[in-house]
Amino acid sequence: MPDYFIGLMSGTSLDGVDAALVRFGSDDFTVVATHYQAYDPALRARLQQTCYAQQVAFTELGSLDAELGGIFAGCCQQLLASAGIGPEAVRAIGSHGQTVYHHPHGSHPFSLQIGDPNRLAQATGITTVADFRRRDIAAGGQGAPLAPAFHHAAFQAETSHRIVANIGGIANLTVLPPAGRGEVLGFDCGPGNTLLDHWAQRHLGTAWDAGGEWARGGQADVELLGRLLDDGYFRAPPPKSTGQEHFSPDWLNGKLQGCALPPRDVQATLCLLTATAIVDAAAPWSGLTGHLLVCGGGSNNAFLMETLQRLVPCPVTTTEAFGVHPDWVEAVAFAWLARQTLTGRPGNLPSVTGAGSPVVLGAVYPGAAG
Repeated sequence: MPDYFIGLMSGTSLDGVDAALVRFGSDDFTVVATHYQAYDPALRARLQQTCYAQQVAFTELGSLDAELGGIFAGCCQQLLASAGIGPEAVRAIGSHGQTVYHHPHGSHPFSLQIGDPNRLAQATGITTVADFRRRDIAAGGQGAPLAPAFHHAAFQAETSHRIVANIGGIANLTVLPPAGRGEVLGFDCGPGNTLLDHWAQRHLGTAWDAGGEWARGGQADVELLGRLLDDGYFRAPPPKSTGQEHFSPDWLNGKLQGCALPPRDVQATLCLLTATAIVDAAAPWSGLTGHLLVCGGGSNNAFLMETLQRLVPCPVTTTEAFGVHPDWVEAVAFAWLARQTLTGRPGNLPSVTGAGSPVVLGAVYPGAAG
């Protein structure tokens, strides 16, 4: 009998929800169907305000949590309808939830995701696994990034190094040595699309710079790039993780003080910032690497992809060449993580998150069958 799982991912770009229906075999998987649900502009604006705020009203946080739970459920229902598969055939949904604040440091580190899994399980009737990050934090880790464990399972080669660059709102790297020849490493390396999208929204009135064409027509400024890179996060050693709380519009505004560049040149510089952060983070392994595999929304930015290829010595391609379309890697990862949870297997990599041990991640919310 097919082993179906659904993975849901709503990332730091705050653009919407990716849903993937995945059929797992004993040692392989197939992406059966996918669905994307964009957040409407009003909801996206509320999420942006919540994510960038230091204080949020309980009523707003609770309302968003409930609303997103319903949206996530609707995504799953539309996904199954498009695939012609009933909910009874799906073993579980793995839902990352929408991160609204990630704070992995200090005396009481935490990471907060919303999108009520109770409503998701109730509306779909499908057992739901959610709240993946906090068990890793309880084990001494940063709770992120979590996708490298799936990258390890899906993309590791037998004889060559590979690096996976996931470019969502935040960019993260997974360093995959040849099988059996070293630890997998992974960490957030800096801003991915979050600042690019913010600047496009501010000056173009669009949710993003389609294909990077606006940035392509600008001129990156070396002085501004140096100012942007002058941040302790870039110099910190892994394990490390970050979010839009750090690389926020306020952070960018502070870096732009006294800057008189045209907005298009700023966009070109922000594109170079994302690429440079990835390339600098990958530098210790780039000479060994056979391929840089890119996934996430940034893979659709042609100008960013060209910039990466110009800066790194190895071929740059998307994960589609290795079996998974780049738009769906993280959604598939959370289907895989839900399967790990229900089979009692760890979902974190301590070498990535800094946890003291491998742990089974997530909380389980039973579906209609209990």
